[in-house]
Amino acid sequence: IGFVVAILLGAWGCGPVPRAAVSLSMAYAPKTPADASVSIDEQYIGPLGYVSAHGVRLPEGEHRVSVTKAGFFPWDRLVTAGRDPIKLDVTLEPIPD
Repeated sequence: IGFVVAILLGAWGCGPVPRAAVSLSMAYAPKTPADASVSIDEQYIGPLGYVSAHGVRLPEGEHRVSVTKAGFFPWDRLVTAGRDPIKLDVTLEPIPD
């Protein structure tokens, strides 16, 4: 349950645009806050809900995808962007009191 969002991995920032990009889909559970922060390669991208709706582009290769929110354990994955689509399920677990 939750919803799926397509994120394209290509390039952002300075430098040449890569020739190939791969699609990354993220699904997140209803208990995971949409305002959780998404970072890719230690660069803040935006809130999870915004990133999910608008997508991102990164070059091929390895990338660290992190989702954080105060009061929740961080979620972190290393992904390799190649030719095949990548699908990630994001669930932030609350930190017990």
